[in-house]
Amino acid sequence: MAAEPIVLFDDGHHKCLMFDSLVTGEGVQSNQFLVVDGKHEALIDPGGDLTYTPLSVAASRYMNIKDMDYVFASHQDPDIIGAIDRWIVHTRAKIVTSRLWARFLPHLVSTYVTNQLSGSVYDRIVSIPDAGSKVPFGDSYLSCIPAHFMHSVGNLQFYDPVSKILFSGDLGASLGGEDDHKPVQDFDRHIPSMMGFHKRYIASQKVCRLWADMVRGLDVSTIVPQHGKRFEGPEMVERFLNWVSDVPCGIDLMGPDNYTPPTDYI
Repeated sequence: MAAEPIVLFDDGHHKCLMFDSLVTGEGVQSNQFLVVDGKHEALIDPGGDLTYTPLSVAASRYMNIKDMDYVFASHQDPDIIGAIDRWIVHTRAKIVTSRLWARFLPHLVSTYVTNQLSGSVYDRIVSIPDAGSKVPFGDSYLSCIPAHFMHSVGNLQFYDPVSKILFSGDLGASLGGEDDHKPVQDFDRHIPSMMGFHKRYIASQKVCRLWADMVRGLDVSTIVPQHGKRFEGPEMVERFLNWVSDVPCGIDLMGPDNYTPPTDYI
């Protein structure tokens, strides 16, 4: 039976849906997103082979998969866009990603798939510059905003001005929490489930502060990461922006002990 999505926004014409229960086995929990504007559809960070079949089945209840407009990929990780070859061969969708990864993603496409295409894989990829870009979508657009080094060197996030949702990729991600389908209710209690991930995967406090300053200039009602709980409402959004601006992470925490030759065998 297809998984029921969580409705993040729906005004009758424009809707945002989140799928959060499609990963089974040993894969890390992740959220996948479907944005619909009239007869136009886009998937955001749809994942790899673990999620392709259940996501395509679940999403097909809300759209014609073959005629989908876009697949947005925030960066190159397998849990983001590992199934790019299947989306390319089974849909007409353009793959929207950072220009830093546009030349690398075709490595994920098999020769079998390439031989079935009438043109080049590159013809299906929309390369977004470092400064970001607005991508026309139905009666509106989806904004690709820069989020470099959080955690990928070429990282994008996606802002929907209709729903005022910011799809933040790995920033704000939490692991090991309960009820990941629900929004954060107690921010202080939620911090431990975010801390380890941010210390290791986000490059530095500097980029977090620059990012938070940028987001404060947008009209954001909800921040939805790719892993774990979302932040709903202005108070919770501001709590997260303040927290992430003050967390030492990545290279801030590195020292000589992190760069010494190993002495032990596996």
